[in-house]
Amino acid sequence: MVEATPGFEVWLVRHGETEWARQGRHTGRTDVPLTDLGRAQARALADRLRGRAFGIVLASPRVRALDTARLAGFSDVVEVDPDLAEWDYGADEGRTTLDIQRERPGWSIWDAGPRDGESIDAVARRADRVLSRVRTVPGDALLFGHGHLLRILAARWLGLTPRHGALFALSTASISVLGWERDRPVLLHWNEPADGS
Repeated sequence: MVEATPGFEVWLVRHGETEWARQGRHTGRTDVPLTDLGRAQARALADRLRGRAFGIVLASPRVRALDTARLAGFSDVVEVDPDLAEWDYGADEGRTTLDIQRERPGWSIWDAGPRDGESIDAVARRADRVLSRVRTVPGDALLFGHGHLLRILAARWLGLTPRHGALFALSTASISVLGWERDRPVLLHWNEPADGS
């Protein structure tokens, strides 16, 4: 776990809708573009984020996350961080949980992990590196990423195991904020929709 100095916030934004996200397909390495709705969601994020100052803005290298950052108004400042890439699902890339469970009853990404893919501990190490990086920058951080990676990152912020990321549902184009209560890392906001409803 990363030990951070209290006072700054880490804003997490999951990318807008893609066709695969809508279908519940595990999307790691595949560069699936935003749908029309996903682009509209990303533009709605601009309204929610306008006027906030961030010391650093980072995005996954995947087009869905980068396009979300750009459409949300951060084209001129966003930096790509490979550690924000989504979990590498290996042979389970593009498959739904139900499809996988037909072959492997009771399967969960959080317990068994993907076949021939990245381990949950490897994803957690990447999340820890991101948290270490944002800790060195004055001010708040804004991160554009993916559902599973951001859930693991939130668990690590709270000092939990990466498997506890299973407890944090995360919708597309949602905003979540990690922060502090005195000197304790906490969730300030979680899974708020882009339109603020």
